[in-house]
Amino acid sequence: MVTATTDYTSENIEIKQGIEHVRARPAMYIGDIYDKGLHHLISEVVDNSVDEAMAGHCTQIDVTISDDGAISIMDNGRGIPVGIHPKMGKPTVEVCLTELGAGGKFSKDSYKVSGGLHGVGVSCVNALAEWLEAEVYREGKTHRIRFERGVTTEPLEVVGKTERRGTKITFLPDSQIFKASIEFKYATIAARLKELAYLNAGLKIVLTDERDEDEVRSETFHFPEGIRDFVNELGGSDELLLSKPIYLKGTEDSVDSGGQVEVEIAIQYNDTYSPTIVSYTNNINTIEGGTHLTGFRTALTSTLNTWIKDNPDQARMKESERPSGDDYREGLVAVVSVKVPEPQFEGQTKTKLGNSDVAGIVQAVLGSYLKNWCEQNPGLTKKIVRKAAEARKVRLAAKKAKDMARKRKDVLTGGGIPKLKDCESRNPEECEIYLVEGDSAGGTAGEARDTMTQAILPLRGKILNVWKATHDRMLNHNEISTIIQALGTSILDDFNIERLKYHKVVIMCDADVDGSHIRTLILTFFFRQMPELIEQGKIYVAQPPLFKITYKGVKEEYVDDKGKTRKKDKEEYFLNDSTFQTAMLRLGLDGTELKRLVGQDNLLEGEGLASFAEVMEAVVKARDEVAKKLRSSKGTNARLSRNDLLRRYLSRSKEGKLPYARIQASGKKAPAVYSEQQLEDWLRAALEAEPELKVWRQGEPLSERATSDVQITLFRKPKKALEKALETLTSMGLTFEDLLPPIVEQGGEKPDPAFRLVRGKDELGVDGLIELTKRLRDMAAKSVDVQRYKGLGEMDADELEETTMDPAKRILKLVTMESTAQANEIFSKLMGSKVEPRREFIERHALDVRDLDA
Repeated sequence: MVTATTDYTSENIEIKQGIEHVRARPAMYIGDIYDKGLHHLISEVVDNSVDEAMAGHCTQIDVTISDDGAISIMDNGRGIPVGIHPKMGKPTVEVCLTELGAGGKFSKDSYKVSGGLHGVGVSCVNALAEWLEAEVYREGKTHRIRFERGVTTEPLEVVGKTERRGTKITFLPDSQIFKASIEFKYATIAARLKELAYLNAGLKIVLTDERDEDEVRSETFHFPEGIRDFVNELGGSDELLLSKPIYLKGTEDSVDSGGQVEVEIAIQYNDTYSPTIVSYTNNINTIEGGTHLTGFRTALTSTLNTWIKDNPDQARMKESERPSGDDYREGLVAVVSVKVPEPQFEGQTKTKLGNSDVAGIVQAVLGSYLKNWCEQNPGLTKKIVRKAAEARKVRLAAKKAKDMARKRKDVLTGGGIPKLKDCESRNPEECEIYLVEGDSAGGTAGEARDTMTQAILPLRGKILNVWKATHDRMLNHNEISTIIQALGTSILDDFNIERLKYHKVVIMCDADVDGSHIRTLILTFFFRQMPELIEQGKIYVAQPPLFKITYKGVKEEYVDDKGKTRKKDKEEYFLNDSTFQTAMLRLGLDGTELKRLVGQDNLLEGEGLASFAEVMEAVVKARDEVAKKLRSSKGTNARLSRNDLLRRYLSRSKEGKLPYARIQASGKKAPAVYSEQQLEDWLRAALEAEPELKVWRQGEPLSERATSDVQITLFRKPKKALEKALETLTSMGLTFEDLLPPIVEQGGEKPDPAFRLVRGKDELGVDGLIELTKRLRDMAAKSVDVQRYKGLGEMDADELEETTMDPAKRILKLVTMESTAQANEIFSKLMGSKVEPRREFIERHALDVRDLDA
């Protein structure tokens, strides 16, 4: 880490400009006002804490997502100065949070290097937050200040004494600014924090998500080996060539930056055929590379080829057979991180480093270290050289295949493609190509398309998994060679995005398991071989509907191609099961009454029935959650139905309260606990009796449950929903026996339903009120015809055009890649050769999937 040599006080804070127009034009500061911009707010605050760590003043950062949607970032750094700012005449922490461009990052005495937007960050976050609260732990006191939409509402005050030091920023993004729903994505935040922990060896970052009461999720990212751990993780799902990575860290003076550039590099090789190289400048992922990556590549190639020249007996290779830079990069896994005092980034997105002298600095530092490493490790060097030599042979074979393809006017020259239904326009900006699963669906899409701007390329079956395929095998694969030829960019060292014929490449597959697999294979190809298309926003995924409902006896007008007004059956399409179920419930409620079996008096109707249905929908979710939790517990009969498991849970009711948690303890009698306090009391007593007792709580790694003595399953969320439902039932003169269908003994006669749904002449029985929403949807089905699409081939051309291909009506998902490292980790687990990481990934996420074939 780079250590500051002077104090950090109010005098170190310099001011650039105000923030009056941040709320008027937020995209200028955070990129956009949707998901990406929302998560960028977190990065701006975290980057400040990381800067403290880089300066040697911070060892831990805690990031917490609260159940109210707010987020807090706390560090144990020096704390933002609280003294009166000499120029502004108000507390310095208030200046930092309200004045754009105010920050220690502009003072070289405070930070030698920094990430983030150079002082713009936290004040922008404040301006774009509904509210923001800052606590500063400094000089034995806790200071607090609060803002609303960037305006101070509670001035700085001392609220207590503390032994802590550091800063805690808590904020809620403003719904007036962000157009989409304000919901932080755990995976997005975790990926960035994990990356920062890798890049700053020894820094501990703790992420906690409190939004799910029953499964408070928490991860600690702490990597004492830093990017050495990172490079092994990047290549971890494939076989590694080196037992431990090549690692170096060094500094060189920079004439351009007026300070020292720190270079840190970790190198590993695996048995794949493509490189995985991630580069960073001041903790910023430089996706487009830059001068540091140029210096790295030059040093790697020249040093290894020099070793071959100087060690002919070991290398056993003619000069003409020496590998090229591309050959040395085959299977290479590397992390290149530089810390530059005055970084120059090309463009506004900070994705390409432009400092010209950094290339020479990286080349010198790596070249010197790698030369010594090769001399000390001739056996491992020989392994790397032999792998590169093999890559050279494969490259030449691939070149031969490409040359033959050129002669056939095949892969690279854009000759005739029999299956391609091309569009008439030759303007790439308005052209799009659909990669369609199956010839049948390709035919339908061909009829549905706009022939002027939409091209169709049908793909037959599952394409090759290119994750570990050699280049010549990939080029000889028919479907992949067809995609390359159709796009026109060529591939490998001939790739040129300027030759892309279509600026929208749309993947359109069936909404089933096979379709999902094919989509993943296609995305793997683009990530591995044409990542520029993803980086520049050219790859999309089509969203064909999963359901269609046709209203019986209901007509709607439309204008045909000749301009005549006509009538047709009213239709509605739904992209997923959730929106379909909501619509069916709404239709089922329309005009329906709930009655008891005995008597004609209405129990509920209209708004009252709709409100009660919401309660019962929550009960269904609670039942499913209780069943899932109980089935995952030891000793539960897996054959019991969800209703039976819920009945078992409800039977433990005590004075109107339901169990808070289930305790399972080896060789111990564990009581039912009805509150958090009761649980903590039991645990305290158990641990006092047996201090070595291993306790596993739901939300902790499943691997730790098997070795634990006590397992705790929490029911906080379903407990609340079910207790509310029982209160509602009681107010209606009902009990939880009315909630569940009656138990029918084997061979016994099923009793008549206790309740009825009535709409006009239609009538449906309801055995237990937990079935209410299902039976309401059954009532809806009497007035509509439902079609569930298993594949694109089941849709006719008009349906496909209206729902999936018409630019005015369709929904496309843009494929983005915010973190190369995270994307590589996921693809490696899913498409790599090792089975265990894939199994763990599927097991971890299996319960998150509602409809596997959707």
